[in-house]
Amino acid sequence: MNYEAFAERYVAVWNESGPDIRRTMISELWARDGVEYTDSAEYRGLRALEARITDAHNQFVRDGGQVFRAAGDTVGHHGGVRFTTYMVPEAGGEVTWTGAVFARLGADGRIESDHQFGDPPRPGTKTVVDAFLQEARPELYAERVDWRVSWPVPEHPLVPWIRPRATRAEVADHYTTFAGLCTGEVSVDRVLIDGQDAVVTGTSTQVVTSSGRRFSMTFALHLTVQDGLITRHHMYEDSLAVAEAFG
Repeated sequence: MNYEAFAERYVAVWNESGPDIRRTMISELWARDGVEYTDSAEYRGLRALEARITDAHNQFVRDGGQVFRAAGDTVGHHGGVRFTTYMVPEAGGEVTWTGAVFARLGADGRIESDHQFGDPPRPGTKTVVDAFLQEARPELYAERVDWRVSWPVPEHPLVPWIRPRATRAEVADHYTTFAGLCTGEVSVDRVLIDGQDAVVTGTSTQVVTSSGRRFSMTFALHLTVQDGLITRHHMYEDSLAVAEAFG
């Protein structure tokens, strides 16, 4: 079975606006005595499933302007399938609901039972980036981070914060080290967001605490947000200006 195609068929049922088409899709996806379990209810048989899905469609898609999407993380084996679904505004925007689904399939590929688990919405890319721009806190980062600073070698002998980072604890050390060495301000020019990725451009003007030397550098910062946390932090900056200020 193509499990990703199965997940796409599953979410398409909830988005379908035509009652007759929706009814056919349900009968092709679930067994006649198929059942869906949520944390608060049980829907057994095609008629109950149709009523359940129609109510959800009317509330969230038709009247609420939302649309359901598969997350692209579907896995399956031995008649079991697991995947994540998102509900997002049709006009674009952050995820408003996340659902985890586990389905058991019969020999004919139809759903015999599926369990749906609703999760609180995780902060989207814009929310996390806005929080980052207010204050770059370690708790905004995932436990493992793809961290890169634009310097041709992993470490710089004069600039203590230019060195490899890979964990949230190391990110915390970066900000502590930087705050102890420099004072200044950051001016943001633009923030561009595309799905999980964001690019922030601007200028950082700092004073080296030990020497009083001032440096100003333009930068472009590439952030990636997954599951409400920053997983990629790639800074492209005028590292030469920084090195000269410390040299």
